[in-house]
Amino acid sequence: MARNPWFETVAEAHRRAKRRLPKPVYMALVAGSEKGLTTDDNLAAFSELGFAPHVAGLKDERAMATEVMGQQVSMPVLISPTGVQAVHPDGEVAVASAAANRGVAMGLSSFASKSVEEVCAVNDQTFFQMYWVGDRDTLVHRMERARAAGAKGLIMTLDWSFSMGRDWGSPEIPEKMDFTAMRKNALQGALHPSWLWQFAKTRSIPDLTTPNLQMPGQEAPTFFGAYGEWMGTPLPTWEDVAWLREQWDGEFMLKGVMRVDDAKKARDAGVTAISVSNHGGNNLDGTPAPIRALPAIAEAVGDDIEVLLDGGIRRGSDVVKALALGADAVMIGRAYLWGLAANGQAGVENVLDILRSGIDSALLGLGLESIDQLSPSDLVIPADFRRDLGV
Repeated sequence: MARNPWFETVAEAHRRAKRRLPKPVYMALVAGSEKGLTTDDNLAAFSELGFAPHVAGLKDERAMATEVMGQQVSMPVLISPTGVQAVHPDGEVAVASAAANRGVAMGLSSFASKSVEEVCAVNDQTFFQMYWVGDRDTLVHRMERARAAGAKGLIMTLDWSFSMGRDWGSPEIPEKMDFTAMRKNALQGALHPSWLWQFAKTRSIPDLTTPNLQMPGQEAPTFFGAYGEWMGTPLPTWEDVAWLREQWDGEFMLKGVMRVDDAKKARDAGVTAISVSNHGGNNLDGTPAPIRALPAIAEAVGDDIEVLLDGGIRRGSDVVKALALGADAVMIGRAYLWGLAANGQAGVENVLDILRSGIDSALLGLGLESIDQLSPSDLVIPADFRRDLGV
């Protein structure tokens, strides 16, 4: 009998993704850096927070719709931009379609495997993400292309320290999927026939190029080619951030903020939103979980700009905890990638449904009728939980 494609938790989606994906692909999603202290803390920190529920007088209806970066969304969850989604032939298009079907905005990486034009065509609430790669003219060209495609906002990610090495080993990922690479990885494909078959059905192979970094008259660079250009680009200053923000007349998020002083500088540079994030633990290992840094940052700048949290979200109750500590919304990464790997577009929709149900259950137990009513008093917070960085 065929397995029911529906799953009840993100953890189950993760287990199915691990079974379905070739090991190098799966390990690329697990990622992390060095000892994995940060990736572990991103999840563990949420488990340290408890709830203070009510027993009667609960609300029959609970509202979770909100506005984030100028977009009306059905719940305070956004798709975080992640690069080269070779876990499924439809990649980011499937994710964007799922998000659109659930009233959720889409963050599209400049390192994505699908173009901004393709993604905006299926989700008109798309935010285009950029790294500081290339010179100013190149950056402006990418912004203008995203604007022309219909992107509603810009996300600038700067939290990257090019950390190398993982104690559990890094996956061997080819520069491109040519004949040599396919022959070398044939065994992994044969061991995971369902993953291989979904590409065979579309007569395609995993695409390791980055079409959103393609310049006029040139071929799209490979992921590692683009990564090399990134490493060779001089690092941006706060003046560069302010300049880039001036080039974009819409909503502008700076992603990767973990300190109060950086949050204030981002606000002063003119951004409209920040994401409290440590890049999913893929950056400087030993950085605390974003949920620990969130309260101090929200207290410092939350009245001036939108504050989102990205990192460690696996269930709706995690979303509620983040909002209670000052976030306006959250962004999810690995959670939807597990869903995509497990069951394509339907798997991403499944993940979003899980989060929505979990938010609703938490609001019910807390006796609230709206996410706007959440506050720290709804939580049980250990005395040593917070990490007030850069105060």
